[in-house]
Order: sequence, then C-alpha cells, then structure tokens
Amino acid sequence: MQAYLDAVRAAELTRRVGRVLGISGQRIEASGPDAAIGEVCEVQAEPGVPPMLAEVVGVAPGRVILMPYGDTRGIGAGSPIVASGQPPGMRVGSALLGRVIDAFGVPIDGEAAPAAAEVRSLFAPPINPLTRPRIGTLLETGVRAIDTLLPLGCGQRVGIFAGSGVGKSTLLGMLARDVKADVNVIALIGERGREVREFVEKSLGAEGLKRSVVIVATSDQPALVRTRAAHAATAVAEYFRDQGKQVLLMMDSITRFAMARREIGLAAGEPPTARGYTPSVFSEIPALCERCGTTDSGGAITALYTVLVEGDDFNEPIADIVRATLDGHIMLSRTLAHEGHFPAIDVLQSASRLASDLASRDELELMSAAVELLATYERNRQMVEMGAYRAGSSAAIDRAIAVAPALREVLRQSVVESTARATALQRLRAAVNGGV
Repeated sequence: MQAYLDAVRAAELTRRVGRVLGISGQRIEASGPDAAIGEVCEVQAEPGVPPMLAEVVGVAPGRVILMPYGDTRGIGAGSPIVASGQPPGMRVGSALLGRVIDAFGVPIDGEAAPAAAEVRSLFAPPINPLTRPRIGTLLETGVRAIDTLLPLGCGQRVGIFAGSGVGKSTLLGMLARDVKADVNVIALIGERGREVREFVEKSLGAEGLKRSVVIVATSDQPALVRTRAAHAATAVAEYFRDQGKQVLLMMDSITRFAMARREIGLAAGEPPTARGYTPSVFSEIPALCERCGTTDSGGAITALYTVLVEGDDFNEPIADIVRATLDGHIMLSRTLAHEGHFPAIDVLQSASRLASDLASRDELELMSAAVELLATYERNRQMVEMGAYRAGSSAAIDRAIAVAPALREVLRQSVVESTARATALQRLRAAVNGGV
C-alpha cells in the first residue's frame, strides 16, 4: 500500500501549459507556462513528433522567454509548451569512466548508455570557504615546463591562455595522459566536430581514456547545450571528488562557454557591455570556477581552463576576468610555436600563485635562478642576435647566453614524452649550472 501512496504523492495532478507567441533566432517568447528561471519545458512542434526541450532564461510581464536545446524548425505560433517541473540535472556514476558523452549524458561513442548512480544538479551550491582545506599537495603533470617552473597543487585552478593554433589542445592531451590524478573529466565546449575524435584518439589515447570522462558540445549546437556541457562536466567532477578522488577537470574552452552565455544573456534581454558580453557572463565564470578546489572529503578538483584570446590580446575581457579569478596562468606564445618550441609555454609571462606553498626552499631558489637567466637572455636577445653585444661586457649576460640553449632544451618536450618531476628538476639544475 505504501508504494501506491508514494506514487500518488509523486504524481503530477496538474499541468502548467503555455503557448508560443513568437520566435526570433534562438529566442522563444511564450505566454506561460508558469515556470521559474532554469526550469526545463517541453515544446510540442508537430503531432507525433517528440517534443523539443527548452529552458526558461527570462521572465517578463505576461511573457516567458525560453531558449531551445535543439532545432526550432517545426515550431510555430501557438505551439504548446508544458513545464516539466525539473531543473537541469546530470546523471553521474563510475560507469561514466572511459566514455564520451554529450551534455545530457547520452553516449556518442556508439556504446550502450552508462548506468548512472545518481542525479546531480548542474548548479551545485557554493562551498563554504572556511571548510576548504589549504592546498599543499603537489600534482605531477609529466610536463617539464610546468613541473619545474609552474608547479600545480591538487585543487588549484589554472588558466591556459593562447591564440588559435598555438597548441592548447595538444598540451591538454599531454596532461590528460601523464598527470598523476585518479580521474580526468574533459569538457570540449564549442569544438569543431572534426577535432573531437582527433583529441580522443590521438591526444588522449586509449590509456588516457580509461580514466577519463569526455563531455562534448560541438560548435554547431545551441548556446544552451554548450553552457550545459560546462556545468555537466563540473557536476561529474564534483561527484568523483566527493568520493575522495583526485580529479583533473579540463575545459576547452571557457571562452566559448562565455560566448554561449553572452548569446543567452542577449536573448534574455540583458544589456551588452564590454565587447558585447552581458553582465551575467562576468558573474557566472567565477561561480563556475569556484565550484572546483579542495573539500573536507579528502578529494579535490584541479581545474585547467583554456582561454582562447581574441586577436592574441591577453587583456581582452574574458582573459582578464579568468586571470583574476584563477590561482595561476600558463601563457602559450605564438612566437615560441613558430620557432618549433613545444609546448609553447612562455614561462616568463606565466605564474603559479601557489608555487611558494608547493616547492621546497632549494627548489624555489632553483626556479628563481632559471627565470632570472631566461629573463636576462630575452631582455638582451635582440642585441645579441644583431651582433651588437660584445662578450665580456656583462658577466650576467654572458652567463645567460651560455646556459640559454640548455634551459630551452629542458623546457622543450615532445608530445609523447613524459618526465618525472625529480628528473626534470635535475635537468634544470644542470642547465642552470652550465651543463647541457
């Protein structure tokens, strides 16, 4: 009898229904239903056709503004809209490991749907800052330039800034394969469809995929799907973190997430500000990033967000807000990429804000000496290459010229190469001391 009573209590005895008034691009205006912001609704296009899902993104007097999760073709004035009563959620569980799924958890790798353990909200409540353990455990990545000069900690959040075609996705693939984490959660937001399979098979590889969950929303999908994929990836990472696991969350890219959020904000009637971005973009990026980090469960989410800087302008609005929000930044240089130096990490423009907490005193002195030598060489590089510098004029410049090739060789690394941090530090020390 109890089961019947529970079924009656859970039954939906009323339906909240509205009608489409007009469609402009991806903006649907409707009279009703009586729904809240973020609620998912069903829009019936034609009889016999499965309804299309749409999300409420704005409310105005006598109007509800929705954006679709799919194609709006077939929807017309008067099409019925039914509120589902469900906020956006994501099914999570260990069965997601090794799978490639879309923003709704539906597999796109041709295999059966994974059995999910529970449903999580896409928008988790913020963590109390005073319950977050301090970051003090170093995370080895296998990338020498990062492990030696830009050390990362478990629970740290870092941005990878670069223009197009400089090697962001390749660097992410290297990190996903070799990082010392329990689980990788990889969100490909607004990627070209061609690049998805290339990343999974070439950059990530079979071994990397075994401990990874890949969530994909390609560039041709609606803005809501792209933003949902970012929140879904964070929800999956939170699930594994709460199991006490060390999780590496990689999002490529947060810039395309911001562009999708701008599209949603403009459709909802928000005013455009810097470069057309709406105010909600600058509040949602910190809210998304702050969900990562350490918790008292013993697990942590270490987050790497790629930032696609427009026109190689590292001070454009999204790069600025991300750099101010995160715990460090890794700058990729187009000049280094053109010189064949990969990964094209410009260590002089990059920073890890937790380096002093993660490295020993001797390591910090070594890092400082290496950076000083590189900075001295770069400052005088043009003069040296022009032949205007005479050897013996400055002992500091002479030493920087002598060790620069060995230092750059330490920081250069092939895609398939991985180096233990202890070995990388030994090589860096030998280079600083004048070894080859």
